[in-house]
Amino acid sequence: MLTLYKIDTCDTCRKARRALDEKGLAYTTHDLRKDGLSASLLEHILEQVPLSKAINKRSKTWRELSTEQKESLDATSARRLLLEHPTLLKRPLLELDGQTLLVGYQEGDYDDLAP
Repeated sequence: MLTLYKIDTCDTCRKARRALDEKGLAYTTHDLRKDGLSASLLEHILEQVPLSKAINKRSKTWRELSTEQKESLDATSARRLLLEHPTLLKRPLLELDGQTLLVGYQEGDYDDLAP
């Protein structure tokens, strides 16, 4: 089963959902804003995605962080910020088999997925 970690207001997440729907793939969704981001889910994600790739530095939330927060970012403070602000997590994240996560979405990224 596929799991799509998303935020409803994210345009890229909507494109990813549309691509999955067009391929007829069954999937569940987890809205990072509504359903939350637990410490265990974050660690599960970070086991598969490097922290540097997991943080969305193009997000409004990132831009609103203080310069000090951005400059002093380390593994511990990044985890704390991600738990406090789940919208800092790059998205969408598509979990394929409980072990593989695809980060982000561009047209054609899901073409090789079988229904």
